[in-house]
Amino acid sequence: MGFTIGGIRERRSGARRRGRAAEGTAVAEYTGLWGWAVVPGARAADGNCSCGEPGCLSPGAHPLDFAQEVPAGATLDTVARAWAEVPGASMLLPVGRSFDVLDVAEQAGRRALVRMERMGLPLGPVAVTPAGRAQFFVAPGAASELPRLLYRMGWDDAGLDLRAFGSGTHITAPPSDQGGLGPVRWLRPPALDTAAAPPQARLLLGTLAYICHRLAPCG
Repeated sequence: MGFTIGGIRERRSGARRRGRAAEGTAVAEYTGLWGWAVVPGARAADGNCSCGEPGCLSPGAHPLDFAQEVPAGATLDTVARAWAEVPGASMLLPVGRSFDVLDVAEQAGRRALVRMERMGLPLGPVAVTPAGRAQFFVAPGAASELPRLLYRMGWDDAGLDLRAFGSGTHITAPPSDQGGLGPVRWLRPPALDTAAAPPQARLLLGTLAYICHRLAPCG
């Protein structure tokens, strides 16, 4: 017995049922506790996206165009009903509302996080993806401000492996699978005092830029 989301069929095993229950609980936590909207997303298996498009550019890492967003503030009952309509969907968080994201290589992110904690810098949630990226949640507006901030700090021409995601983009939320590569995980999980009010990007950018530059391959 199985189910299909746009073309990918999965078997109903106990492990998958438990996984879907855990994701439903996580959605309710994101909407009800942290105040984030959640968007049902596609999944990928063997390089094929559940959206059914043969040439999908982001297999398993984009919203399902037929599914409704679960709004911030949704209760557990509301989430349970909404998620029952999209069995097997991944959880995506819309960026640019409560937060933007600074994205760096995982090694740089881990080192920067240790340094930031020692320095006592304000920190929001930090996720790590199976593709080897660390994602720092910062205040909205960081994506549009990034070029100016890097210029003011003298890092604009350093060729850093550092980018920002802003309005109109989505990230995969833990513990969902990203693109068939494995689950996204928290390096620093959300907390009540930072989920709705993450730090300004400028407070973290200097450390992130420095570590990215130190770890950049020579030549």
